[in-house]
Amino acid sequence: MKKMKVGFISFAHMHAASYLHAMLGRSDVEVVGIADENAERVAPFSTGKGIPYYADYNELLAQDMDAVVICSENARHAEITIKAAEAGKHVLCEKPLGLSEEEMLHMIQVCREHGVQLMTAFPCRYLTAVRQAKQAVDAGEIGDIVAMKGTNRGTMPGGWFLEKEHSGGGAVLDHTVHVMDLMHWFTGSVAEEVYAHAETLFHDVDIDDAGMVHVKFANGVFAVLDPSWSRSRSFPTWGDVTLEIIGTKGTLFIDAFAQKNDLYSDADLKANWSYWGDDMDTELVNSFVSSIVQGTPVEVSGEDGYRSARVGLAAYDSARTGKPVKLG
Repeated sequence: MKKMKVGFISFAHMHAASYLHAMLGRSDVEVVGIADENAERVAPFSTGKGIPYYADYNELLAQDMDAVVICSENARHAEITIKAAEAGKHVLCEKPLGLSEEEMLHMIQVCREHGVQLMTAFPCRYLTAVRQAKQAVDAGEIGDIVAMKGTNRGTMPGGWFLEKEHSGGGAVLDHTVHVMDLMHWFTGSVAEEVYAHAETLFHDVDIDDAGMVHVKFANGVFAVLDPSWSRSRSFPTWGDVTLEIIGTKGTLFIDAFAQKNDLYSDADLKANWSYWGDDMDTELVNSFVSSIVQGTPVEVSGEDGYRSARVGLAAYDSARTGKPVKLG
């Protein structure tokens, strides 16, 4: 059996570890290398697992392989994606896809010109609850969607996420894109107007850690989203992803992390959630591999990543001016 050969570029984002675990769990995938300028950061994954290490990602791109997984700082997504496409490699890129509309559209164009696929890492699409809700909506069980309310409230990640030159923004960008992708997917429409607030309320940091994003869609649906780093260290897990969908015939409520047991530990002196449910990162990786091997379109495209990230970017413009922002 011919194996699909995959390389990893940067472990700056914590999702890289779970994506690697998923790739290594497949008998039809060979991880041919990990590139990261920080050797110490990837040593447990490269040296520890016998995977070749490259300090320069260009050297990895020169290897014989089919695809790369990019989990760098947000500000480097465009540069690395374009280099990978020019080297003829398919790309799975961590969210947000990019930090400006221009660079995201350029990423999409270059991938198209070189005949490679660009997939945005939105694993929430692969949760069973999300899939079942999408089927119910498509079947008309709640009628036409009228409005939606979502949350993505997490723990403050620290590190380069707090440095705007690397992250592009704080919680509003970091935690708008996942749920906004679901909103686009469920409505089958696109956001056309954004009105938002962005504040620093929970931590002593120089970047936003809270916000409220209001969106109007082209088909008339309106939505509100709470993207924040508001969860304290004492919260049972890192955060939440929820989505309430209001239709003309009923409502649906999705709790992405409800598949868990409540664990009360005297050792930790706090409640914990023992998660037993879906492994959405593994399902994301499985979908990417399947599309590349079979030559079918990826399920979450670069265009999907663009549509969601531009809402987060527009939210900052709205918060700065205090006015709604129209999306062209």
